[in-house]
Amino acid sequence: MDNRKIDAVLAAALDEMKNPEERALPVFIHTAQTVDPTATTFLRAIGVKGATAGKKIFTATLSPRAVEELSKQPWVRYVKLSQKLRMARSNPAGSTGS
Repeated sequence: MDNRKIDAVLAAALDEMKNPEERALPVFIHTAQTVDPTATTFLRAIGVKGATAGKKIFTATLSPRAVEELSKQPWVRYVKLSQKLRMARSNPAGSTGS
């Protein structure tokens, strides 16, 4: 695995995974350039459903083994764990709401 392409949160999640084949890691995949047909085929093979030529950012739920293979590709810039967004508070900090 090319650890330079894996963010710290994803690396920690990979360390906690017991089954290397379990598709449980929601990730963002950033490529160095738009992907060509060969890269598109690779992405589809590891389970990236929206893989089309001409794109640079993809999302997928991958297994640790797929993340490892993905990190070895020269056209991959980095892979980042997707985290759930929290709702912003409706009141700005310090506001009493009255």
